[in-house]
Amino acid sequence: MTMSQHRPFFRLATARAASALCAALLLPACALAQDVIRHRIPGSDFPIARAVEVPAGKTMVHLSGAGPVWLDRSLPATSPAAYGNTRAQTVSTLKAIEATLTDLKLGMGDVVRMQVFLVGDPALNGEMDFAGFMAGYREFFGTSAQPNLPVRSTMKVAGLANTGWLVEIEVSAVRP
Repeated sequence: MTMSQHRPFFRLATARAASALCAALLLPACALAQDVIRHRIPGSDFPIARAVEVPAGKTMVHLSGAGPVWLDRSLPATSPAAYGNTRAQTVSTLKAIEATLTDLKLGMGDVVRMQVFLVGDPALNGEMDFAGFMAGYREFFGTSAQPNLPVRSTMKVAGLANTGWLVEIEVSAVRP
């Protein structure tokens, strides 16, 4: 065989070797590039992310709004006292979200976006209990056991579908 007859084989072998080398060198970088990136708020320990980047190819899972569990069945389902204060309602709601995520083979660490709707608490003259909400929220996010923080919006609303609810939360998660 002449040199010109060996060229296609040589080119193919060189291309395959170069491709394998690039794959070996770039694979760790590619794997890292596929991870969700959570940008913290600079100089703050507030437990929400400033921004979250979700790489292409990831599956987003959006959960419908969830509310608290009816704790005291001796009270009407339309009474906020039947569900507890804002902190108790937040914990109850996040536990319900956690259970749904678990059913979907996800966890709270996979949550990347959260929208929180708070109603004014009658016990606080109609003011929303943001401190109570945050006390419950901090049990699930920004802990040493679960440090992943979502982006989050919290808003006061005039009312929710159930007049006893002080809290409704919807989340979006990324399937790892």
